[in-house]
Amino acid sequence: MPQDTSGPHSGDDRDLLAELIAATKARGADAADAVLVRSTSLSHSLRLGEIEKLEREESQDLGLRAIIGKKQAIVSSTDLGRTALDELSERAVAMARAVPDDPWCGLADPDQIGSTAPELDMVDANEPSGEALIAQARTCEEAALAVAGITNSEGASAGYSLTRVALAASNGFAGAYGRSDHGIGVSVIAGEGVGMEGDYDYSSTVHAEDLEDPATIGRRAGERAIARLGARKMPTSQVPVVYDPRVANGLLRHLVGAINGPSIARGTSFLKDSLNTKIFADGIVVVDDPHRRRGLRSKPFDGEGIANRRMNLIEDGVLTTWLLDLASARQLVLETTGHASRGTSGPPSPAPTNLWLEPGTPSPEELIADIGSGFYVTSMMGMGVSGVTGDYSRGASGFWIENGKISFPVSEMTVAGNLKSMFLAMVPANDLEFRYGTDSPTVRIDGMTVAGGGEG
Repeated sequence: MPQDTSGPHSGDDRDLLAELIAATKARGADAADAVLVRSTSLSHSLRLGEIEKLEREESQDLGLRAIIGKKQAIVSSTDLGRTALDELSERAVAMARAVPDDPWCGLADPDQIGSTAPELDMVDANEPSGEALIAQARTCEEAALAVAGITNSEGASAGYSLTRVALAASNGFAGAYGRSDHGIGVSVIAGEGVGMEGDYDYSSTVHAEDLEDPATIGRRAGERAIARLGARKMPTSQVPVVYDPRVANGLLRHLVGAINGPSIARGTSFLKDSLNTKIFADGIVVVDDPHRRRGLRSKPFDGEGIANRRMNLIEDGVLTTWLLDLASARQLVLETTGHASRGTSGPPSPAPTNLWLEPGTPSPEELIADIGSGFYVTSMMGMGVSGVTGDYSRGASGFWIENGKISFPVSEMTVAGNLKSMFLAMVPANDLEFRYGTDSPTVRIDGMTVAGGGEG
């Protein structure tokens, strides 16, 4: 049975879930599982030095799934009183009797569930004071406003949360874990009138000691906003596109969306026939690791109690696996990969954890050194990506590359291509940092179409 990594209340929570599951089975369910999420958060925001919010919130949410034959129903409640839980159990069983069959639903077999859990160092239980958060946000905003040319602030924020998750099922699984989150961020505006440009920066970590210095965050946000002033539009052309790490991770999200088990089972993914084939260049490795210490998305087991592990989703350019939970694995006649993610109001579904593209050899400067004309993308908007065809078209802004150097800002551009050819052309730099949960170094992709309607 997985060890308890969530804190002093996890034993009580698992006892509560065990009683609820027993009551649900006594009412006629063949199987049941339940998840309880408790969260404490403290958040602060200010703008131009004036406090706008300082709030502390505690919440609890419980989700119960009842399974009768091949029917399942999920109900949730924030009331953990005995009467409310009795009603929850009764309602779940009644709903499970009434819904249509789901041929792929069901719990893990007892021999599939995790038996041990790693220590992931995921809890920083030292809740910061409101005064400390105010000081962090104030320092961050003041540093941003001190950058010459910054004319306004959209606000700074600092926050902390501690979430504890308990999961239990009638197949014998019971486990719990916790995760803390600390964050600081600021958004500012440079310039005046129609020439205004904005930008932001933030830091988010599991432990407070790993946060970036607030003044560094603020200064970087201010410098980014200033650098965007005087942006131009460039004419339509086919050029190399270089993705800043802030936006390069979006390419990984498109990848995992395309290898998600339900999409493969429905046949609606442009990668549906690509398992065990080369879809990236030689040497490319994409990692998913739920056991990364202090990782923003780490967890000791998946949402169905399955033991999870580090996996190379892409190995030397080859797609090695789909992302599967139990239901999609059954539909594809495969084994779950331990990627189930579970909320309180719906059934499990597969999702990545700590996801990253392994760095390459060249520095970012070396990556762009031979580009005569190209586009360095720092911001993207819109979601013009087809999961069925892989066609890709998104709004973007950033900087124009001339003669191997970042030269001037550009905005209101469109970047277009197809993800199949984009993946094959991807070249990573050596500057990987773990900042977002889904992380990538700077990435270059040749042969993209960019359009902005400008005259150059």
